[in-house]
Amino acid sequence: MRSWNCPGGTGAKTPAGADVRVLFCGVRGSTPSPGPEFIRYGGHTSCVAICHDDAARPVLILDAGTGLRRATPLLDGRPFEGTILLTHLHWDHVHGLPFFRAGDRDDARVTLLLPAQESGESAAAALARGMSPPHFPIGPEGLRGDWTFGSLPPGQIKAEGFTVEAREVPHKGGRTYGYRVSDGHSVLTYIPDHCPTVLGPGPEGLGEYHPAALDLTAGTDLLIHDAFLLAGEVPAEAAFGHAAADYAAGLGLRAGARRVALAHHKPDRTDDELDEMARRFAPGGPAAPSGPAAPGEPAAPRGPAAPGTAGVPETFVAAEGGILGL
Repeated sequence: MRSWNCPGGTGAKTPAGADVRVLFCGVRGSTPSPGPEFIRYGGHTSCVAICHDDAARPVLILDAGTGLRRATPLLDGRPFEGTILLTHLHWDHVHGLPFFRAGDRDDARVTLLLPAQESGESAAAALARGMSPPHFPIGPEGLRGDWTFGSLPPGQIKAEGFTVEAREVPHKGGRTYGYRVSDGHSVLTYIPDHCPTVLGPGPEGLGEYHPAALDLTAGTDLLIHDAFLLAGEVPAEAAFGHAAADYAAGLGLRAGARRVALAHHKPDRTDDELDEMARRFAPGGPAAPSGPAAPGEPAAPRGPAAPGTAGVPETFVAAEGGILGL
């Protein structure tokens, strides 16, 4: 299997002896970002592939943005046989589906699950609203292989040897889930689109640390979270449906996360700007949380924190192609 590493300073590393491997196939939000100023962090939209450590290939994929194309080489010419979980149906989370070569072949076996629609519409019908003529040449039923489409209510399921908890989180424009994925030893939390300001300003003006987010994140080994905005952009842009990087770091701190990956980057956020974000959240940086917060209290003041400080998560900027071991 190809080994991909994040740019220096992102905190990501190639795992050795990990129980679960997490592969960042796409970390952009809204729309892909081609061009020379987006090479280091990548331009593909949301997609994370997950492997059991004793398996060579991913069996669980979170979201199907254009980054899903990067999952095909991970399978070394074999068909995908596993499950895809969608957090919601916005374009940046589904546009990779018809271009997933490892899934669009006669010998593929794919179970695709998405949030149960409040209208009662079936999963295949909901997908077809954005993937069918005249918007696209084929509908979901046109994908080759054995595809199963299902609607997922909030709650817990078993998928590909993992236990997955789905909780609804606020986001503009359709039912949206965050996921908590565990193999019984390691835990990953995935909340790529999140608008906590809908529930109020919260203690720092960045949105509420609400029960669903806290429960999904509690004690997790890795939180992958929406960092579309900077704190200064929240007043003007939070209504678009996203969270600030500072909120993601604060959520990780409050919930006892071990690591926080800032993801779902704004499409025009350049590599240089993301490097600056990484510096801000690195230990000792001005945005790094410095200590745990008591329940119901604002997060501890930002400021220097030694690497490995008890209760302080490592916070880094996710890059396409990165691999993490849990």
